[in-house]
Amino acid sequence: MASLAKKRALGTGEKPEEDHEESSDEGIEGVGDSGDDDSEDSDEEINEEITVDFEAHTISDNDSNGIKKLLKQLFLKANINLSQLTDLIIQQNHIGSVIRQADVPEDSDNDDDIDEVFGFISLLNLTERKGSECVEQIKELVLEHCEKCCPQSVVEQLDKILNDTTKPVGLLLSERFINVPPQIALPLHKQLQEEIAEAQRTNKPTGKCHFYIMISKTFKEAGKNNSTLRGGAPKKDELMFTNAEEEFFHEHAVIKFNYSVQEESDSCLAGRWSFDDVPMKPFRTVMLIPAKSISPIMEKLREYLSI
Repeated sequence: MASLAKKRALGTGEKPEEDHEESSDEGIEGVGDSGDDDSEDSDEEINEEITVDFEAHTISDNDSNGIKKLLKQLFLKANINLSQLTDLIIQQNHIGSVIRQADVPEDSDNDDDIDEVFGFISLLNLTERKGSECVEQIKELVLEHCEKCCPQSVVEQLDKILNDTTKPVGLLLSERFINVPPQIALPLHKQLQEEIAEAQRTNKPTGKCHFYIMISKTFKEAGKNNSTLRGGAPKKDELMFTNAEEEFFHEHAVIKFNYSVQEESDSCLAGRWSFDDVPMKPFRTVMLIPAKSISPIMEKLREYLSI
């Protein structure tokens, strides 16, 4: 069970930058004013790799701003009360973890570096929190996009599952800065499942869920036909996940569909999303995963993400 003393080393990676979907005008100040020497220096800074160690900590009040920032990069401009959602995540801190830098340099001139959140993982029981504004908004968001791209039978199935009080549904949230390596996901998911089991054993909130619902940040090549299949399942070879490990959850989803967030993303930065110089179009992929599928998913995570 998570405690205030929880602290686990997670591994190393490049010094993370804030997710480009989250950023606004940073990095474009002074364009056209600098000379060639300044440009070369700037390129050197961008390409510099800094190795850092990460640790998992119990979620606390100090993590509010960091968690909200990461939630914003997921939901973008969707009508979700992110302040309330953040508060609910912090209130149930027996479930979930935040990622922080293990050792902040002594010469750091920013006091916020000590508590900076590079990522977090949590599970919010939507059934237990029924009636909360943010929960109802998330359910409405999911059903609204399901109606636009799935057969009516799928919409009715999802609506029934989300409103069945006898079989709780948990919102699985796993967000991090884009440069944090995927290997960090394995210990975080393992810890989360242990905390869920402990919560179930001790009758604490969020313990028992029959389904998990995830909203993942995904991308497709901008030049291809990106319409969602009428069966609700996007073509696997077209879809790329920002959090690579979430592809394993996608494989086990009984309902899955995606919707474009191109108009919600920062237009100044849209061109930066590319792989091998191929422009990418941002999507959100919704997945409904049976709880019984978590064990094989965890096996996949161990197989591919073990350091």
